[in-house]
Amino acid sequence: MKKVFIDGQEGTTGLQICQRLSERSDVEVLEIEPGLRKDEQARRKLINQADFLITCLPDDAARQAVAMIENGTTRVIDPSTAHRILPGWAYGLPELREGQRAEIARALRVAVPGCHATGFLLACYPLIAAGLVPKDYPMVVHSLTGYSGGGRKAIEAYQSATESMAARPYALELVHKHLPEMQSICDLVRAPIFEPVIVNLYKGMLVSVPLHRHLLAPQATPEAVHRALSEYYANENFVRIIPLGYAPEGGALDPTACNDTNRIDLFVFGNAERLLVIARLDNLGKGASGAAVQCLNLMLGIDEKTALRVD
Repeated sequence: MKKVFIDGQEGTTGLQICQRLSERSDVEVLEIEPGLRKDEQARRKLINQADFLITCLPDDAARQAVAMIENGTTRVIDPSTAHRILPGWAYGLPELREGQRAEIARALRVAVPGCHATGFLLACYPLIAAGLVPKDYPMVVHSLTGYSGGGRKAIEAYQSATESMAARPYALELVHKHLPEMQSICDLVRAPIFEPVIVNLYKGMLVSVPLHRHLLAPQATPEAVHRALSEYYANENFVRIIPLGYAPEGGALDPTACNDTNRIDLFVFGNAERLLVIARLDNLGKGASGAAVQCLNLMLGIDEKTALRVD
């Protein structure tokens, strides 16, 4: 039985990872006494006892936790932003490209992608790799997310509000922390213009990428884009390509339809002039805790679907 220490277990992502692991017989979750959660020596002891350290922490605290490792055996899964594009860290998105699973499986250090980045990359990486979308395309990304993605303060603000809170665009300085991985993984010439919007839902996410046909490869019709995604993800457990021409009930997509699963749905809409590619996922599932557990499963050498739902 492998030992797992979740540093930051009391946070939103940490709680969900712990819940997913709690009924498993192949791992033991090491517990820290509540009063010692910020005690450096207590944390250091558990970190070095663990086969796997999962750092559900702010960036600086995640770096500190990794620096506490005093052996060559404790493997790290980090859902923070701290290590996502650093050398020596595997990028924890198994579906990204051929060989990604093997890289994660053998890695000592794995950085879990951001939730917005997960939607953007799974929607766009295959299209860029196929040459349908050029690397110098002026990307614009709109992302609706449930307020749980904002952490404890956002959750408390929304849940304590006496009136319904409207949708709120944020990161208006246009330097959101997910941008470096979005640009780097796709090898884009420039970072996208990225507008995340927090909405009055606990969780759920829609990541939308509008594309002008005249700036794409000539063959990049809606049919070709849909076919490229369908072929790229044909054998994936957690990626579902919605049929072209899908008409959502009521004319609008439900951002919560993947909640409580590790699934991501990809949609293609378009005409002769414009396309719209949309990714739908649970920002706390495939966008955080589910992704961490999927990476853990690969690193353990077991079925990656263990303790994760597709539907």
